Amino acid sequence: MTEENLTLPNEKSPALRVMAQPTDANIHGDVFGGWIMAQVDIAGSIPATQRANGRVATVAVNSFLFKQPVFVGDLLSFYADIVKTGNTSVTVSVEVYAQRMRMGGTVKVTEATLTYVATGDDRKPRQLPAL
Repeated sequence: MTEENLTLPNEKSPALRVMAQPTDANIHGDVFGGWIMAQVDIAGSIPATQRANGRVATVAVNSFLFKQPVFVGDLLSFYADIVKTGNTSVTVSVEVYAQRMRMGGTVKVTEATLTYVATGDDRKPRQLPAL
């Protein structure tokens, strides 16, 4: 794995920003992939919830790629964009960048695509509202 020094995307705002803490990592300071997956799910649900105008549920993780490790102290920025909508579903692409607070530089650490379904109060699928 090569470390690239990137800049954060200027043209959009992150859906979520969070700093990896010691409780999110193993004894060597490497952040757990499952913790990153949970944060990606939260970030992806934000535009999905906005598009659905209400409750959504994750129905699929279509792809998930860890490109670089994440370390305790990294400041993660999660960029989430809707890439597809159906009758009840919203598919979101999430890109994650880490600002290496201790080592300097910024790298893309994760890419994922998730699908959410809009649900009603009964937690059953419902149509997306018209735009």
